Amino acid sequence: MKEISILVGGKAGDGIRQAGNVIARLFNRIGYRIFFYDDYPSLIRGGHNFSIIRAAERRIIAHKETVDVIVALNQDTIEKHLHRLNAGGTILYDSKKSTTEGVGIDFMGIVNLFNGKPIMRNTAAIGSLAGVLGIPWPVLEKVISDTVEKEIELNVQIARHAYDQIDSPHKSVPKLEQPPLPLITGNEAIVLGAVKAGLNMYIAYPMTPASSILHYLAANENELGVVTVHPESEIGGALILLGAAYTGARAMIGTSGGGFALMTEALSLAGQGELPMVIIEVQRPGPGTGVPTYTMQADLDFVVHAGHGEITRVVLAPGDAEEAFYMSGMAMNLAWKFQIPAFVLSDKHLSESIFSFEGDLDKVTPEEALLWNKEGEYKRYADKKYGISPMAFPGNPSAIVKATSYEHDENGIATEEPKAISRMQSKRLRKRKYLENELLIRS
Repeated sequence: MKEISILVGGKAGDGIRQAGNVIARLFNRIGYRIFFYDDYPSLIRGGHNFSIIRAAERRIIAHKETVDVIVALNQDTIEKHLHRLNAGGTILYDSKKSTTEGVGIDFMGIVNLFNGKPIMRNTAAIGSLAGVLGIPWPVLEKVISDTVEKEIELNVQIARHAYDQIDSPHKSVPKLEQPPLPLITGNEAIVLGAVKAGLNMYIAYPMTPASSILHYLAANENELGVVTVHPESEIGGALILLGAAYTGARAMIGTSGGGFALMTEALSLAGQGELPMVIIEVQRPGPGTGVPTYTMQADLDFVVHAGHGEITRVVLAPGDAEEAFYMSGMAMNLAWKFQIPAFVLSDKHLSESIFSFEGDLDKVTPEEALLWNKEGEYKRYADKKYGISPMAFPGNPSAIVKATSYEHDENGIATEEPKAISRMQSKRLRKRKYLENELLIRS
């Protein structure tokens, strides 16, 4: 067997993503490479949720529209996805919630035998699935023990009883002779790349599909050494980021299209003040609020041209978790090397899906910014060959450190003199040539 795709579906509140997560880790444990796509409406309860877990012997970075197994926790899943089922495929369903041809198991009845909670129907479904696919029980037991966070013993008992309901496997899924790999989302890869490049502060007002960056960093603040800030708005967040960069903090902000729309004035301030600004823009359908929990790639022109006036910027658009890791680190380093806004342009499909990760963590390291050598008078906007001025930070008794949104001279003093204006604008735009050369070298 080269690969297998499984769809698990139900309503919001049935623990569909958690079930998909366990199934993905089950296949990972026996040597398969994983792509896990999660589909959900913008509802807390109700609606229809489903996940597609694709497992293959080789590296994969997308799901397929057709599947080999459907795990249905309700009738809606069967009606919506029956057309996806490949010839010879199997439907594993809750016999008290659905009616169809396939393997029917009373998931809730099993849960009730052990006085479990209704959400544990997903555990019963996973146990039955492992039986259908002929995956050895000890493998599933270990995955549940490692993955489920609460009431592990109870979940193991429910899964085992469901596993035993399957008399013989319907499909054979052999163990592969290759080691498991870390499974991470695209957003987690973005975080890790930025951290490896020196990220020490993250600011974000939550906005799907970027929100999990904030949640992940806040949950791992001490381990990763990153201060997380949840401001009152996207506007406030962008300005906090600029203030942090002014003081020398390697900061980053994350949002989606509608949130970034509110940050464009701060983007122009970063361009004029030559403040390093790293922005993770995770696209979703627009315009306006659009469709908050689905994917679209419609913000490229917006990100490339946002802001008033001419601003040198770099926009990096990864296509999978490994590229997300490398490019977020690159964005951090380029923002500080060239003192410009740097974007990582993602989307819901990349940011929230789970990948087998084979990136080399040692390939991303913090790169030094151009710092003032403390010789002579400090000029924040000194007109240097590459358009990059040496930086100093507040607290240095030998330097007056300016940051301004007004056109200025080399010292940062506001000016309306034509020659001075032309000189500073040429200085800032001169960075583009050297930025292009830098990108060619890195490619």
